[in-house]
Amino acid sequence: MTFKELVKFAGWLVLAILGLSLAAILGYWGPWYFAWTVGTIMTVLLAAFAGALYDRQAQDYGEAGENPEAPGPES
Repeated sequence: MTFKELVKFAGWLVLAILGLSLAAILGYWGPWYFAWTVGTIMTVLLAAFAGALYDRQAQDYGEAGENPEAPGPES
């Protein structure tokens, strides 16, 4: 076995150990990361929906300052 083959073998061995360690960690923590990711995405989508709903209601009911065509409080 040449030195080049030995280095190549050692590199694959380190890569395999790293992959197995990562699989063991993600196997334990995977559901938590999945729930955190889905929860974060749902929170962002809910905030975007609430903002769109607020803008739609502002257009429909004419809040002062956001809809210049809406009558002000003095009329």
